[in-house]
Amino acid sequence: MSLLEAAQNAHTAFSEIPIVDLKDINDPDPRVQQALAKQIRDACIDVGFFYAIIAATLESMKTYFALPLETKMELNHTKTPNFKGYNAVMSSNNDPNGAGDMHEGFECTRCPPRNDGSMAGANVWPDVPGFRVSLLRYYHGAVGLGKDLFPLFARALDLAPCFFDDKTRNSAALMRVLHYPPQMGPIDERVIGIGAHTERYMQSIYETAGFQCFTILWQQPGIQALQVCNTRGEWIDAPSIPGTLVIKCFGDQFARWTNDVFKSTVHRAANRSGERRYSIPLFFGTDYDVLLEPIASCVSPERPPRYEVVTAGDYVKMRLQATYGH
Repeated sequence: MSLLEAAQNAHTAFSEIPIVDLKDINDPDPRVQQALAKQIRDACIDVGFFYAIIAATLESMKTYFALPLETKMELNHTKTPNFKGYNAVMSSNNDPNGAGDMHEGFECTRCPPRNDGSMAGANVWPDVPGFRVSLLRYYHGAVGLGKDLFPLFARALDLAPCFFDDKTRNSAALMRVLHYPPQMGPIDERVIGIGAHTERYMQSIYETAGFQCFTILWQQPGIQALQVCNTRGEWIDAPSIPGTLVIKCFGDQFARWTNDVFKSTVHRAANRSGERRYSIPLFFGTDYDVLLEPIASCVSPERPPRYEVVTAGDYVKMRLQATYGH
C-alpha cells in the first residue's frame, strides 16, 4: 500500500495511544528497521502520537519553579532575541476560545549555540545549583533519541533512511521544562494547562510538536493531563507510562514536508489532579537553513502542494513572533 493510499485508509477513531518498543532502534538489519518504520507510520497516520519505551527523569526543575516570580521574571523570554528563558503562567493561549494557559515554562536549546541565522543566540540560565547541568544532560540524551528516530520517519515516508541526514546536521531542538500549578476550587473551562489545538493552528509551542518536526515528551508519573482527540470527538487519555516517553509525531515542519499526509492531531493538557504537574517537551526540527518543500511521494495531481516554501528558521521565528507579539 502506498503512502497516499495508507493516508486515505487511516483508522482515526482510535481508543488508545499505541506503544512502539525502540529497543532495536539501532539494529542494522533493514527488516527490523522497516518493521519499526511500519509501526511508526501506522501510529502517525492513525493517531499522531505514540509511546516510546525508554527511561527519563528530571527533578531540578521543581527547585527552579519554586523561586519567587520576580526572580524568574529576570530571565523573561521577552528580554532575549531568540525567545529563550522564562514565561509566566497565563502568558500564552493555545485555544482561541480559551482565556489562557495555566502553566509556566523555561526554554533552552543546545549548548554551546551554533550560528542559527534568524534564531541565533545563546541560552540564559538562572542561578540555581544543578539546573543548567541537569537540563543539558537530559537535553542531549533526548536529542540523541531524536536523531535515531529520523531514519525511521524517512522509511515511514517511503524515503531512503538517509533522507534527513543532510537536513539534520545541526538539528534545531528546543526544549521546555513546564510546571502546571494545581487548579483548585471552581474551574473555568476556558483556563486549562494547555488549550485544545492542533500543531498547525497552535498559538504557542508548549508541550506540542509545534513549529518543529516532532516532540519527545516526558510526563510526570502518576498525574493524568495529556489527552488526544479522535475523529469521533472523544478525548482519549495519554497517561504517563513508567519507562516511556510520548512521541508526538508531526508538527508544522513535517506537515509541510508531507503535504498534510501526516496530519496534526487535536490535543490538550488539563491538570485536574489538585497537585503540581511537571513535564519536559523537546521539539525536534531540522537545520534552520533547510527549505520546507513537499516530498515527492506526498504530492499528486489530485493533491497539489498546499504550502509556500520557506526555510525552517524563518518559519519558526515567524511563528514565535506571532505567539509572543515581539
